[in-house]
Amino acid sequence: MAINQRLDLKQGQNLTMTPQLQQAIKLLQLSNLELAEFIEAELEKNPLLEREEGPAPEQKTEQSETAVMDTGSSAAAETGAAHESNSEQELDTGEGFADKSEGASGEDYDYSRSTLSGVGAGGNLKFEDNEYSFENNMAASTTLRDHLLDQIHVDFTDNKDRAIATLMLDYLDESGYFRAPLQGLADRLGCDVSRIEGILHKLQQLDPAGIFARNLSECLSLQLRELNRLDPAMEKLVQNLDILATHDMKKLRALCGVDEQDLKDMIGEIKSLNPKPALNFDHFVSQTVIPDVFMKPLPKSKGGGWAVELNSDTLPRVLVNQTYYTEISKNAKQKKDKEYLAEQLNTANWLVRAMDQRAQTIMKVAGEIILQQEAFFNYGVEFLKPLVLRDIAAVIGMHESTVSRVTTNKYIGTPRGVFELKYFFSSGVSSADGGTEFSSEAIKAKLKTLFDAEDPAAVLSDDDLVEALKKEGIDIARRTVAKYREAMKIPSSVQRRRLKNQDK
Repeated sequence: MAINQRLDLKQGQNLTMTPQLQQAIKLLQLSNLELAEFIEAELEKNPLLEREEGPAPEQKTEQSETAVMDTGSSAAAETGAAHESNSEQELDTGEGFADKSEGASGEDYDYSRSTLSGVGAGGNLKFEDNEYSFENNMAASTTLRDHLLDQIHVDFTDNKDRAIATLMLDYLDESGYFRAPLQGLADRLGCDVSRIEGILHKLQQLDPAGIFARNLSECLSLQLRELNRLDPAMEKLVQNLDILATHDMKKLRALCGVDEQDLKDMIGEIKSLNPKPALNFDHFVSQTVIPDVFMKPLPKSKGGGWAVELNSDTLPRVLVNQTYYTEISKNAKQKKDKEYLAEQLNTANWLVRAMDQRAQTIMKVAGEIILQQEAFFNYGVEFLKPLVLRDIAAVIGMHESTVSRVTTNKYIGTPRGVFELKYFFSSGVSSADGGTEFSSEAIKAKLKTLFDAEDPAAVLSDDDLVEALKKEGIDIARRTVAKYREAMKIPSSVQRRRLKNQDK
């Protein structure tokens, strides 16, 4: 067979991901805080973009699927038309929810009413001397490393030991445990492991008690020794924490050689100790979750149902400065200057459109989730329906991947609290008759109710839980009940019985 070359023409279609399309997809999965950082970077790069100041105009529409809004506007999609059957229900407006929405913006602090205004009678209230200013004399927060370094410099007189001790600080984890093999550290430093052990023993005597422990048992032992409470019985108890976790009190009494009351007192002392001594020095401020969208009940005068509204306080608003573009384009003579201005104008216009599209997509997804999970908002978690991304995507006419990006790191403020949009998606379990489906979260809520109501004298086994759920129409296997119980961190029936009898 002869081998030859030839040219063929073929016509085809394919989808090309342009840089702008890739950026638009990226914007969908950004939270409002991440979006604000992205907009700040774009404002620095593009001279034609500027921040829109002032309150956002409020716009509302009658149906969530036809919601059209300006970028960052406080648009609302009312879903009341889809809830005519519930228009006669009395809905709780949720005063706590109103507090959350109002607290997002914050208030200015009136310094003229500060309690410091009357401090220092007879002295200088202006603090004009920088050396004695109030700011320079405030107590600075001490980190764990600084706290330990101060003690190391005092307790270690040998320079080599002090250097090794300082190096061992780097192997402390966030809880204050020492996480390094002694032999490996000795090989790295070229010294005897006995020297490392001696330095570690000295470090374990520093404040706070329990620091530089290698495990939980050693951490508790160090604290008990500091309190002069590490007697043989207590030492035996600390060495058998795994048995304590199973609440096998009979075996613990035999190991420690104490009676029931003494064992209870010893366990009480263990509970009073700090298993993570380093956490007392953490000064991280926990970030409160800020909702991206709000849902509010509508009055019956407007048809009932719910209204969905974007959180405009956290949504950045930008616009294209056409006036500035017109002025500088007149002075652009060179080709490269004209190309640069045209590129920046296209980028600015695209960004505004992309943010508008992002807002509309979030509104569509959030509105449809509320329609699908109305029973949850009315009656509670036990009525949460099974829901998958495909269900929402089919209704709003988008791809599942788009819905997945929209619900990532997005939160909704509701009368029942703040939830991530991903929370409303869960797998389902069919009922015994094959009709109704129950979500995994609803089943966990029912199991939690059964656990809270069980009698200490008649603790429910996994088989008993299966029968109790079956009476409510939920037919699932025992291993599924065990999986849900373990996911909820609920101990087995044997461990719960010991725990409840112990608390008597």
